[in-house]
Amino acid sequence: MVPVSVVIITKNEAEAISSCIKVSKTISDDIIVIDNDSTDGTPVIAFGYGCRVYHEHWDGYGANKNKGIKYAKYDWILSIDADEVPDESLVGVLHETALNDPGIVYDINFISYFGRKPVRFGAWGRDHHIRLFNRKFVRWNEPPVHETLVLSPAIKVKKLKGHLHHYSVKDGNECYSKTHHYAKLSAEKYFKCGKKATLVKLYLAPAFHFVKNYVVFLGFLDGLKGWIIARMIARHTWLKYRFLQKMSTRTYAGAPKVKDSLIVEY
Repeated sequence: MVPVSVVIITKNEAEAISSCIKVSKTISDDIIVIDNDSTDGTPVIAFGYGCRVYHEHWDGYGANKNKGIKYAKYDWILSIDADEVPDESLVGVLHETALNDPGIVYDINFISYFGRKPVRFGAWGRDHHIRLFNRKFVRWNEPPVHETLVLSPAIKVKKLKGHLHHYSVKDGNECYSKTHHYAKLSAEKYFKCGKKATLVKLYLAPAFHFVKNYVVFLGFLDGLKGWIIARMIARHTWLKYRFLQKMSTRTYAGAPKVKDSLIVEY
């Protein structure tokens, strides 16, 4: 086993989590699941595979990932979502990586799926994230959405071979609902930061993102799925600024809260 703790945050991931855990067990003997009130048996499945399962209140993606880091047996953390599965190449590389320099973080390429088909082009086809790091030097920040790792200037980033296979959405309906949900969370984040919804952001930014994903990043080569993804990326851009505009024109005691029932992983 690799001296790495695998941290997974969950809410109603019974359909996906078995594949994630099965492969994770070939990497580590310490798999931590931070569950947010799942009602579909997700914690039972995780516990059945020998994971350490903790039931935690939802405080945001970064916050709940940091809770998992706190429980970890090892200082090295592999942070993955329940709908992500390491491939054989990545598993092999992890077993060969020395992990003797805590000042290094490791960037991993993603293969994202629309349904059961991989997306090769557009923004989804270029996806990669830092997911392997040492908790003594690196932690997640804690915005409502789009959490990122806080890295000091001294931290070095290295690329790992292999991929995390991300089973993003089952179909167009799920893609639409996640777009709407994440736009609300992004608007909340921007509202807290004092950002404004300008006319450029509302009307030019969505068109720019559509062209970038569908034309510049060759999303059209993915056929209908590429078209849907490019449209949803543009729609997400418009929606988050539209929601922000509405928030900014009302009197708020604070940023709007998102119901626990809407929390999903992406």
